[in-house]
Amino acid sequence: MRGFIFNTILVFITCFFKARNIDPTKRIFIKTTTAMNTRDNQLLSCRPTIPGALITVGISDQEHFQNSTLRPIAKLQNDLFVLVFKNYITKHKNVFYNLTIEKRLSYIDNAIHKNIKFRNALKGMFIGQFTTEEYLTYTANSSALNKRMMNITRERLKSNLMQFEISN
Repeated sequence: MRGFIFNTILVFITCFFKARNIDPTKRIFIKTTTAMNTRDNQLLSCRPTIPGALITVGISDQEHFQNSTLRPIAKLQNDLFVLVFKNYITKHKNVFYNLTIEKRLSYIDNAIHKNIKFRNALKGMFIGQFTTEEYLTYTANSSALNKRMMNITRERLKSNLMQFEISN
């Protein structure tokens, strides 16, 4: 199967070069399109800054990604996270509103930890805000970064507990 995929890609690349009269034996450099740069710049320009997000020399790559990318995206998407969780509560028969505060906190934990559809929707809200470079960084270590995304989201939802009370 792997050989078939490789041959298919090789045929595609060869056809691509022939159609553009490019010698496939020469090195080429693919330029990024203006649209990608524009999108990336627009995404970065709308993100809030977080003064408390420390980015120092000694931190790990994951922590750097969390502080420079995930936390600003979480702050930007906070209102959306709240609305999505309110919708989650409604779809689950408003049981949340009958719980004590401690049980509501536990409900938030369980929703994020056990409901895969809900968790994937939250991940998508983060990933959709990544630049192309950030996405490449994310794919290299997605498992650990997914945990960080869910921890950030869990804490944001818990800190917005009063907004859920108002909608009751």
